[in-house]
Amino acid sequence: MAEQPVNQRRIILHVDMNSFYASVEMAFDPSLKGKPLAIAGNVEERKGIIVTCSYEARSKGVKATMPLWQARKLCPELIVRKPNFDRYRTASRAMFELLRGYTELVEPVSIDEGYMDLSEFPGSKPLEIASSIQNRLLEELLLPCSIGIAPNKFLAKMASNMKKPLGITILRKRDLSNKLWPLAANEMHGIGEKTAEKLKTIGIHTIYDLAHADIGEVKSLLGINGERLIQRANGNDLREVNPNSIYDFKSIGHSTTLSKDTTNETQINEVLRKLAHSVSLRMKRKEVLANKIFVTIRYSNLKTITRSKTMKNPVGEEDDIYHEAKDLFFNHWNEEPIRLLGITGQDLVEREDAVKQLDLFSFENDAKDEPILSVIDQINQKYGSQLIKRGVKGKQEEPGTPGISFNKDFLS
Repeated sequence: MAEQPVNQRRIILHVDMNSFYASVEMAFDPSLKGKPLAIAGNVEERKGIIVTCSYEARSKGVKATMPLWQARKLCPELIVRKPNFDRYRTASRAMFELLRGYTELVEPVSIDEGYMDLSEFPGSKPLEIASSIQNRLLEELLLPCSIGIAPNKFLAKMASNMKKPLGITILRKRDLSNKLWPLAANEMHGIGEKTAEKLKTIGIHTIYDLAHADIGEVKSLLGINGERLIQRANGNDLREVNPNSIYDFKSIGHSTTLSKDTTNETQINEVLRKLAHSVSLRMKRKEVLANKIFVTIRYSNLKTITRSKTMKNPVGEEDDIYHEAKDLFFNHWNEEPIRLLGITGQDLVEREDAVKQLDLFSFENDAKDEPILSVIDQINQKYGSQLIKRGVKGKQEEPGTPGISFNKDFLS
């Protein structure tokens, strides 16, 4: 939602589940509780990557994105489980259902975190409500969480990260100088390592430095996002808690790590075809088309590149996605061994709103459809609009495909 002025005093909570996947596994199998546990893809393969891990594992130096072999070297007693996304989605739905018992103004932002707006309760005691939420999630679902309480979403997000696990932190604007500003810039929500490195080139090392930086200088470095980050660093954020934002999405993608690094073109083509199939199914389920196709290539040395192409006409069919991704890959591949491949459709448009631009190359194919389109129009005019449509919708069931979904369909 667009940022809008808010007249009333706002009370925003950010509920962030602690080591969510690992916590769900512990709730499912209590014998895992208190042990170093990691969730990792490709458990049997040498290139498995840690998705998340328990705090017991973190105390040994294990962390997300770490190769499994390295994690086992740091923590030989590490217990490793494959991801069970059905189980995690079930737990996520239960978690959000519990939150909506307090207010309908709940905005999920991922499978394991969301915002709540308690401003409608003028006499509410947010600390007591936060304690109630935390206790109930732990007692009823066996899932720990940390909660941030603040006058806006940004500060609530920062607050929830200040004490983990099982923390509750209040962060007011008057607390900025002693709680927020001393932190390094890369600890601020919205600033990654690359952005932090750029900021260092103009002498910005802490959130305090950013809050007091010259807007023009930061904008010239980071574009319009620079001004937004300065506003955040000063504790300003007028975004509303929007329960419907979960249905907003800008991209649909899928990626997979290969079991072995490869330069085999046949195998690469097979992987691209499977990825295109998965992305196409998700697009059909969401009833959208993509104006841009991205391909992600990660080499055996972990160097990662992305390449994209803007379509003349929106695409959503498997063959179209596959052929565009294939061309992108083979035009930019340096023939070094491949570790990971991904395909993403971006700049999505609703399927029924997509307008196909006819040109000399597509007109002939489109003209072939004209007779049946004319019949459909005649039937709809006689018996009612949209009685019959072309077969582009329909429920699409996706088989279990290895990889990772990057779109907001975790509650589907």
